[in-house]
Amino acid sequence: MNEAVAWESVLNRDPSADDRFLYGVTTTGIYCRPSCPSRRPKRGNVSFFSSAEAAERAGFRACQRCKPNSEPASRDEVIDRARAYIDRHVHDLSDERITLELLGEQTGMSPTHLQRKFKARLGLTPAQYIRVRKRERLKGELKRGETVSRASFGAGYGSSSRVYESSDAGLGMTPATYRRGGAGAHIDFAIAKTSLGTLLVGATDRGVCAVTLGDDATSLEAALEREYPAATRARVTAPSSALASWVEEIVSMVDGSRARLDIPLDVRASAFQWKVWRELQKIPLGETRSYSEIAGAIGSPKAVRAVASACANNRVAVVVPCHRAVRLDGGLGGYRWGLQRKKRLLEKERAIRDEGESTS
Repeated sequence: MNEAVAWESVLNRDPSADDRFLYGVTTTGIYCRPSCPSRRPKRGNVSFFSSAEAAERAGFRACQRCKPNSEPASRDEVIDRARAYIDRHVHDLSDERITLELLGEQTGMSPTHLQRKFKARLGLTPAQYIRVRKRERLKGELKRGETVSRASFGAGYGSSSRVYESSDAGLGMTPATYRRGGAGAHIDFAIAKTSLGTLLVGATDRGVCAVTLGDDATSLEAALEREYPAATRARVTAPSSALASWVEEIVSMVDGSRARLDIPLDVRASAFQWKVWRELQKIPLGETRSYSEIAGAIGSPKAVRAVASACANNRVAVVVPCHRAVRLDGGLGGYRWGLQRKKRLLEKERAIRDEGESTS
């Protein structure tokens, strides 16, 4: 065995070398196939073997990822395993992000090799295949009569914005008409009184598009008109069952008698804004995060100003809890609907949290 050539195969995770030799790592006591996606060892810690039996006689045990002591699966079987993993996660609406690295761990194939073979077999990359499977599920939800907002969540999209961002090529649908000031959209809205002032909740047939707090109904209606100048708007005193239930939930949250909201949204935003808003929704009740912490959590640690801007552009108060974002020094920072309301919202949430802890 030419060890220099063998080592190059390990470095390149060459699957064509899997049938020729195995390698063992002295620091871990594990032996692997050359294509194993595990972390590459140092050359000085590697020994080469012609068979699994030889490696085990030398005291090494088989890797649980690439399973070098079993018959290697055919490439088609490996791709089928990756495909089945994606199908299962889309069907189960798993929150786990499916990356090439994750698929590599599940199949024992290097990410780059998996991507190449997956596309050769199916004509799509894994990422493209995931999008196709989600679109197929979305179409099924729509055929059953669901609204776009509910269907998007039922298909595993984190928000309806994900549907709008990919809809032109994949669904033959047009994006939400908010880019044109709401042209063609109809918005029903209701006004309610809360402990923090007047509340306006507006909704399309897809979900809630506006939640605003203020001192009076007139100013809130004017703000809704500025936000959606081309939409038709109607204040309803006897809202539909869906809008009525959403108003009730939001009022309960504002007044401090509800701990969580689960309301479909129909709000147009950039992918970055949605990423920030989803992170805000993960903050536990009664807690806050600094803009820096939020930026770090979404993988953009330098985008602190952009995070603050995304919070400022939130159009659905409480449903997207931008009041839980604060300055690094603990100061409240800004709040679109007034700092006193932000302070009182946080106080109410801490009270709910503390009451829950005291009774548990």
